[in-house]
Amino acid sequence: MKAEYAKSNRSSCKACSEAIEAKSLRLASVSKGKGPYDVVKWHHLRCFPLSSHSHSAPEAIEGFSSLKVSNLFSCVQNESQETEEGDLRKGKLCPPDVKAVVNISFLVSDVKSKYKEANLLPKWKAFQTVIFLERDDGLHDSSKIAAFDFDGCLAKTAVNRVGANAWSLMHSSIPDKLQSLYNDGYKLVIFTNESNIERWKNKRQVAVDSKIGRLNQFIEKVKVPVQVFIACGLGKSGKAQEDDLFRKPKPGMWYLMEQHFNSGIAIDIDQSFYVGDAAGRESDHSDADIKFAEAIGLKFYVPEEYFA
Repeated sequence: MKAEYAKSNRSSCKACSEAIEAKSLRLASVSKGKGPYDVVKWHHLRCFPLSSHSHSAPEAIEGFSSLKVSNLFSCVQNESQETEEGDLRKGKLCPPDVKAVVNISFLVSDVKSKYKEANLLPKWKAFQTVIFLERDDGLHDSSKIAAFDFDGCLAKTAVNRVGANAWSLMHSSIPDKLQSLYNDGYKLVIFTNESNIERWKNKRQVAVDSKIGRLNQFIEKVKVPVQVFIACGLGKSGKAQEDDLFRKPKPGMWYLMEQHFNSGIAIDIDQSFYVGDAAGRESDHSDADIKFAEAIGLKFYVPEEYFA
């Protein structure tokens, strides 16, 4: 076996035939060819046939020692524990439902007070294609995360309405529900996409003021401290060839929060959850929210269920 980070996006997965993104972790099965060269078959981490290599020690994998997330390959299991995949003793490969982690480099020097040429309101900063709210008064980091989408989940908005006042509460129970979560030790976090900030090049300031203004008013109305991340990048439907790292359903915003905005506190995935309206139902505009939750391993709820 062989493991490495893809040097380009030219290789394709032998299992699903889709391209393997540059810099993403890929695994290969290696066999002896007819000539002097080995036959190397690359796979996405999620597509690799682990069952046929379940007895491979991690140290025997070529390139294992250079991986940033080598713990993805090594499961510390009880010697006698049996699973549906067989006996996964210490040192054997993890089962295929292990979630790949994105390591995000974050430097204070990369934080800006503007998003491109658009000014940000007080307490808001930009990092790459993300706008985030600096620590809100009373916010406490926690191992328990209650995460939410914004538009269509917490706030009723419309694409043809612009402005900080162009919103209303999606459900009347939201303030009490959020207060109860806060009192129970949860950290409240909003993860929201807003590609108009990137797309409206000639009206970017309008898009920024509208989105941040609504979020500020929402936090003021519910009277509970909330951490907020706005993904401004474009998806494949835009001019970008690939989805932005931080745009849902990609889990980049979550890993940014987990790695750099939670005081180093490990997050308890079993006690954490995510609520969003884009669940891939016939009436939904997309499945970005449910896919976001699945990529992280979070329990998922739709707002009409959670705030009922």
